[in-house]
Order: sequence, then structure tokens, then C-alpha cells
Amino acid sequence: MSSLIAATRFSVLDRSRIREGHTGAEALRDTVELAGEAERLGFHRFWVSEHHGVPGVAGSAPTVLAAAVASATRTIRVGTGGVMLPNHRPLVVAEQFGVLESLFPGRIDMGLGRSVGFTDGVRKALGRDRSDAEDFAALVEELLGWFRGTSPTGVHARPAEGLTVPPFVLAVGEGAVVAARAGLPLVIGDLRDRERMRRGVDHYRAHFRPSPWASEPYVVVSGTVAVAATPGRARRLLLPEAWSMAYSRTHGTFPPLPPAERVEELARSGRMSARERELYASGLTGHIAGTEEQVAHELETVLKETGAQEVLVTTSTYDRAALLDSYRRLAAVVGH
Repeated sequence: MSSLIAATRFSVLDRSRIREGHTGAEALRDTVELAGEAERLGFHRFWVSEHHGVPGVAGSAPTVLAAAVASATRTIRVGTGGVMLPNHRPLVVAEQFGVLESLFPGRIDMGLGRSVGFTDGVRKALGRDRSDAEDFAALVEELLGWFRGTSPTGVHARPAEGLTVPPFVLAVGEGAVVAARAGLPLVIGDLRDRERMRRGVDHYRAHFRPSPWASEPYVVVSGTVAVAATPGRARRLLLPEAWSMAYSRTHGTFPPLPPAERVEELARSGRMSARERELYASGLTGHIAGTEEQVAHELETVLKETGAQEVLVTTSTYDRAALLDSYRRLAAVVGH
């Protein structure tokens, strides 16, 4: 193991993906189980995500799920990757994280994103539209103000006020700009577009303003990492997610994850449209996947390119046993 990898934190983000033939309740329980395994393997933090109205994702209430994860673990940091701030009032978000930090002191992270829903129908149901994302910087400032007790309204966020819950900004579009100006840690993905990721990191570091939350830049790079005994087995872990992404881009809905065998049959049989095949092939590229030795080499390359202090792994697949094996192998690669 290289000294660069040894000096880097490794964490897990789980999206509570639903598998074909399984329920959303099972997906949520799988997330809590994976958190326990991540803790045993020595990962630094475990985050959950926010998605609304998506057939293939059960994680719609990240602070609620984070509470379940924190209750089922003892030492690993727990947080959100992230709460989509334009969907919520900052006061309510502050109160939710204040409750979490009060119940699990010193273990809670507050990852914040700027997305406002996958489809027009979801945005309408949330009472939001695309323009709400433009207010992200102001929403972040308001949210942090509730923790500092600086709201001009005379209202106090209980029990958030006075607590320190580390905030992170998820870089989507303007996210890196917001993180730099606010002086917050940056979570940037994905590993598939290394050039774009490097530009975002460079901009963030060049324009970072120290704040009470962070005295210097802190970069977390995020993406899929799949580890298996052979390159072929590692690649098979990527097939369900790649097909689901291709399907969502052509049908407007993100489905549950299918078994890798069915995806392989679809590819062989010619039942994918030309556009689906193009998107599916694209979805298999750019990830870090292979044996322990191959993955170690790729991780070291990414860390040298970005200077990141942390890697947030977001792997999803149908085969839960293979996914757990991948995380165990990754833990061995990074020295946990």
C-alpha cells in the first residue's frame, strides 16, 4: 500500500438502491446493514442520500435514515450525501441536524446538495422548480446562520443553535464555487470525468475563503469503486447500475437494479436500442474497477491528480454479497 493511500480517508455513500424482486423496506435495511459492515471495516464515514419519486431508490428521507444508521453503529461518522437544500426550509434542516447531533454527539456530518428533483412531476410535488437551485448559496448561508444564532428573525433553532455539525457542499455545477466562497469542505464527483473534476478542485482551492467551519480547503472525491478477484468480476458489479442509468435516460424513470445476468442477456440479444446501447457502454467507463492491485494503482493516480484528502465510494449493484466482498477487498487495499 502506498503512503498516499495510507494517508487518505475512505468513506461510503449508499443510495439505498432497490433491487428487482425486492422492496424498498429491504433496501433501507440493507443500507443499515452495510453501515455496520463499513464500521467494522474501518471506513471513516457512512452517508445516505435524498431522492424523491424514484422507483429504484428507497432513500427519500436522509436525516431519518441517518438516525437509523447512527443508532445501529457506534463509532463511524454518519451523515447525508446529501440533503437537497432547495427542497427544504433551512430552519427545518438545522433542527433535524441539531437533533441528530444531540443524540449522537461528535458523529454527524451535514452534506448539502442543490438538486431540486429528477422530473417535472417530482418538482411540482415538492413545490419547487429548477430556479430554486439558483438560491443555493443563500440557502447555505441561512442554514449555517441557524447554528451560529445569527438569524435576523429573532427565532432560535432548537437544539441546533451553538452546536457544531460539519457542513459539506456537494459539487454539482456551481457547488464548487459555493463551497469556496463559504469556506466549506467540498465533495466532488464523479471519477468518470477526471478533467472536469480537476477543474472544479482547482477552482475551489484557488478561491477558498477560510471560515469558522474550515480553515483550509478540504476535498472529497466521489465515485464508483468495484473490487473483485478478477477484472471480469469487478466489471460485472457495474452492469446493473449502468443499465439502470441508460434506461432512465431513455425512458424518464430510474428502475430497480436488475441482475447482471439479465443485463448481459439484453446486451447479447440485441434488445437494447442503439441509444440505450450507447448510454449503457458509456455507463461502464471511467469507474475504478478491477483487482486489488489494479484498484490501488487507479486510486493512487486519482489522489495524485486531485490532492484529495478523502474518497467517498458510492458503488451500487444487484448482488449484495458481491458488493460486501468488494468493500472488504477495498478495505484491505486502503489498509483498514
